[in-house]
Amino acid sequence: MSDPVYEFEAGDGPLLISMPHVGQEIPGALAGRMTGAGRELADTDWHVDRLYDFCRELGASVIRARYSRYVVDLNRDPGGSALYPGQSETEICPTTSFGDQLLYRDGETPTSDEVAERVERYWRPYHKRLRAELDRLRQKYGVALLWDAHSIKSRVPRFFEGTLPDLNLGTGGGVSCAPEVAARLLELGQKSPYKTVLNGRFKGGYITRHYGDPARNIHAIQMEIAQASYMREEAPYTFLEDRAQALRPVLKDMLRAYQAFFVSRS
Repeated sequence: MSDPVYEFEAGDGPLLISMPHVGQEIPGALAGRMTGAGRELADTDWHVDRLYDFCRELGASVIRARYSRYVVDLNRDPGGSALYPGQSETEICPTTSFGDQLLYRDGETPTSDEVAERVERYWRPYHKRLRAELDRLRQKYGVALLWDAHSIKSRVPRFFEGTLPDLNLGTGGGVSCAPEVAARLLELGQKSPYKTVLNGRFKGGYITRHYGDPARNIHAIQMEIAQASYMREEAPYTFLEDRAQALRPVLKDMLRAYQAFFVSRS
């Protein structure tokens, strides 16, 4: 099943994997207003859908964005609330890249009315489906498990110093998922060859924090992966299958443990 702004595949278990930043489409008129940096789409979560090519064998449902985060960022609050107060962030309709490059030519940045229109046209359909699917899973299985899949360059001075750990789990500081399962996933990551942290620089964005509701048996976790773990971080952003093959078993183990934790208690 699909929608003009997302692609959706239904699974047969309580797990939903969201990929809000894999989209690369930009409407033609909008692309014409953008700078070269904007059209490069450097801040895409490159190849995350390819990295998670094992979703079906886990019985997971998957929702993937079609449009670039430069059109609208599906992991931001449409009301403008900051995710990390006091720290640098990009807007719901970004005007600068992670590298602080301008995304629009002079005089072409979106107006407040245009931002509101993009939210209605691109943001709301994705979130309407997220909400409906989580409610469906909870009703059918007694629990809904959301995994918000992301990736980012391992070095982005605008947002953090030094090099990002390989695997960055976020639960909104402990509010979006049962702490026991988050601790179990952290343990699995720390036993792997990949440096893994929980609620470090990335604690989860709007999706994780908004939909995670453990009291209602809806749990949400964000996974932010340092892109060097599976790809080349500079254009043309080449996927590296050998690195991906090493990383996938760790992600599978985490997702299986995520599901098994709750199935064993049902």
